Amino acid sequence: MTVPFLLIADLLAKLPSEPATPQIDSESASELYKADDVAIDGTTNQISSRDISPPELSSLLPGSTDSWFNDWSLNDSPPELPPLAEMEKYLPLPPPPSTATVPSQPQTHLRYSSFTMSYVPTTRPMPVSGPQLYHQRLAALKTGQIYTRLSGESFWSSWANATEQPTYEQWKSLLANEARAIAFGQGSNRLSVLLGDSITLWFPHEQLSRNRLWLNQGISGDTTAGILNRLSALLPTRPDTIYLMAGINDLRRGETDATILGNFRQIMRRLRQQHPDAQVIVQSILPTQLIEISNARIRHLNRQIEAIAQQEGAQYLDVYSQFIDAQGNFRRELTTDGLHLNAQGYQVWRSQLRDAEASIALYHRP
Repeated sequence: MTVPFLLIADLLAKLPSEPATPQIDSESASELYKADDVAIDGTTNQISSRDISPPELSSLLPGSTDSWFNDWSLNDSPPELPPLAEMEKYLPLPPPPSTATVPSQPQTHLRYSSFTMSYVPTTRPMPVSGPQLYHQRLAALKTGQIYTRLSGESFWSSWANATEQPTYEQWKSLLANEARAIAFGQGSNRLSVLLGDSITLWFPHEQLSRNRLWLNQGISGDTTAGILNRLSALLPTRPDTIYLMAGINDLRRGETDATILGNFRQIMRRLRQQHPDAQVIVQSILPTQLIEISNARIRHLNRQIEAIAQQEGAQYLDVYSQFIDAQGNFRRELTTDGLHLNAQGYQVWRSQLRDAEASIALYHRP
């Protein structure tokens, strides 16, 4: 069965308004965001089960706005999108491959073949920087698709030479548009949302289960305050599971425990209010090897986060314990720099998500 395309031609509904939330310091967030945008490399495993059924697509609606794409700045709020026929006039196909330089050492990953347990090795270029990933996702969105349903090398000629760092506001706008697109193309398919910072942003979507849709709402360098401030982007969506991981950038910025925990509580409460049918799963803050951040403090925060999750009707997922050794230190074989995860680290996290999914499925079994 082919991978479904999520058409966004009929995204004409405006996002509902949301109560005012604390504003993030844009200048500080931008500085941290740039510093936190790391290159990702390594070997990943792509394991695909049966494709989901094609989403229920709404019929194309009449009407158009010829200047919608030319007038849209990525720093603005998501625009109202005209029918596909009008969009195609402003969304040209990517340039031919000859305009981009093939990476000298493309990533190697393993692709799952058919429905057996045999692996077929392939060598293909995949995004390894923030600019590359951003432009890949933007190219996918312009053609009415969500990047989590595409292979890693998709739209390669659109992002291979990308070097300009997108801003925090540009990422926010892109993620909001992806949320609107998936909301209108979801149909009867199940949806899970990953919400967080750079660790979430770089979760290899090839490792996500294929029996549902996935929406990655991670932004590099984001904090609990920043996440709280952009929850309105999820309002149009109908997820059944929302995974939250945040807090490490708050610690890097010197935020107090009270501020971090207060933001966690507000995020959980807001998600429960906006998505009453969704299972909100709050994950522990991961350990670090950074001298300025004590793992003892992280463990204390995780205990408090777990208590708040119980109070706010959310589930708590202890991922921290899977990433430490016998001495309580971040396992070196799971990290690239003492903070971010490598391919093996993401496999460990993925295993935790699969266990959580299995528990949820068992709990909701009729």
